[in-house]
Amino acid sequence: MTVFDILVKYQQAFADGLLVTFQMCLIIWSAGLIIGSLLGILAAKWTKFLGIPTRLIAFVLSGMPMLVFLFWLHYPLQSLLGIVVDPFITAVVTISIINIFSVSEVVRIALRDFPNQYIVAAKVCGISSYHTVLYIQLPIILRQTLPSLLMIQVGMLQATLFASLISVNEIFRVAQQINSVIYKPVEIYTALGILFLAICLPMNGLALWLRKQFTRDYSEQ
Repeated sequence: MTVFDILVKYQQAFADGLLVTFQMCLIIWSAGLIIGSLLGILAAKWTKFLGIPTRLIAFVLSGMPMLVFLFWLHYPLQSLLGIVVDPFITAVVTISIINIFSVSEVVRIALRDFPNQYIVAAKVCGISSYHTVLYIQLPIILRQTLPSLLMIQVGMLQATLFASLISVNEIFRVAQQINSVIYKPVEIYTALGILFLAICLPMNGLALWLRKQFTRDYSEQ
């Protein structure tokens, strides 16, 4: 049985698993980009009140393996609280937290390093604060942060595979279930690898292209 045969025979199972993966990603990406961006903006504005705690949490999360964090939220924390949470929700919350603070750091640093002379020049030219943000700051910051944000989201997509370890029926768990029936690990995991390459490589390629085309060292401006 070839890779193609497996994909055709179990197409519904793979489609269902992929749908769960994309559902997770939609929530994780939305939470990370929206909440993370807002948190990064507020952290840059109120450095002492919010910036320092945000940086500290991001630093701690960067040193904790995601798998350990996931299992801690799934088992010990729920046991301590005496609750049972759907594994899908636990996985989404875990990865979303990491995504939020990763995005917030990218946004906070971009705002911190934004050249003040651009804002001063806008004031001298009589441009309002609103139009300065809309037409000067926002386009430059988007160009600076978009490649990094895109690559972070690719990492979050790949991290959804960990959800299989707490019984979420995403694409990797579906592949494991199919393999337990027909035992064709080479073909099944090759198909899974090709699938992720087809999704992730274009996104990484776009991020690298955007970084090459649009990002600049602020000190050279």
